[in-house]
Amino acid sequence: MDLILQGDERLDYLLAESLRIIQSPSVFSFSLDAVLLARFASIPLRKGHIIDLCTGNGVIPLFLSARTHAKITGIELQERLYDMATRSVVYNNLQDQINIVHGDVKEADKLMDNVMCDTVTCNPPYFLAHENSERNQNKHYTIARHEVCLSLEEAIIAASKLLKQGGKAAFVHRPGRLVDIITLMRKHRLEVKRIQFVYPKEGKEANILLIEAIKDGKPDVKILPPLYVYDHNGEYTAPIKEMLYGE
Repeated sequence: MDLILQGDERLDYLLAESLRIIQSPSVFSFSLDAVLLARFASIPLRKGHIIDLCTGNGVIPLFLSARTHAKITGIELQERLYDMATRSVVYNNLQDQINIVHGDVKEADKLMDNVMCDTVTCNPPYFLAHENSERNQNKHYTIARHEVCLSLEEAIIAASKLLKQGGKAAFVHRPGRLVDIITLMRKHRLEVKRIQFVYPKEGKEANILLIEAIKDGKPDVKILPPLYVYDHNGEYTAPIKEMLYGE
């Protein structure tokens, strides 16, 4: 189909999924975190409903669409990103499966008319709004990266409200927030069941945390094998190549 790109937008490939996505270096481009979360999350394969919070340009719904026939909804606050995501969905002819909603994650249950879903995924802002580190001057990146519009607890509350009993919430974050995430999830009826740490390469500290919880689940957490991004030659490891390129 014909596609009109705006400003500095470009059309990139999601190679493993044989899809295309609209990206903009000045607004939003997805990172490896989104790829990892889309592969880590436990999702219904045929029926059901998946909701992606903080969907950005819709990359996680697009990734997930290659793994399931379930309905997928992405919720995004920023109008520009919502528009990019919507156009990507239409370009890939996935509008019958994916719906992008423009709105505040804090109001997600109302936006979804209190529909209970099977899985919630979330790649939330990582950095506290009052941290000493300098915020990005680009407002789009500031909202995406810092908790100025959505705190970690607010994202977890939204996920809990959206999930049916036994539904699963999968988040990607930084390892330094592990204790906060476990504490807040348990506070809001989400019991952590799976944790995986992602390392730049062997011998380095983990820099990505993947964590999944079940609503009203019983305590019993599994720590999955470590995942390494690069090998000793600086090349992607086989699991990462498979995620990115389908190799």
